Amino acid sequence: MGAFGVCVIGLAICNLTSNAVPSVPTMGIVGLSALLANCVVALLLSTYRDGHSNMRSVWLCTRNDTLGNIAVLVAALGVFGTGTAWPDLAVAAIMATLALTPAVKILRQAKAGSRLIG
Repeated sequence: MGAFGVCVIGLAICNLTSNAVPSVPTMGIVGLSALLANCVVALLLSTYRDGHSNMRSVWLCTRNDTLGNIAVLVAALGVFGTGTAWPDLAVAAIMATLALTPAVKILRQAKAGSRLIG
């Protein structure tokens, strides 16, 4: 999750400097397809959201992916409405935060668990 967050920030900076406007149809199709898949997986994993660090990590990743898919669809509407990349860049910042915050939580939980074992 942490590596994903760092990559999103890097790609957002590259897109910002190149003034590229993303393709709205591509954003919409990919965002909707991924949203449907992630909603099904999130429902299947919801009973494991308070489990040990590995299961919690999978749950958090799926939940964040679902939220990210919704954000991509909102960004697609924003890009369509404004004709600029700014809505996409704003969503990229949100998605990077969604990835980096749980990554820190999981690392802390895993570190606490390793202290109990060792």
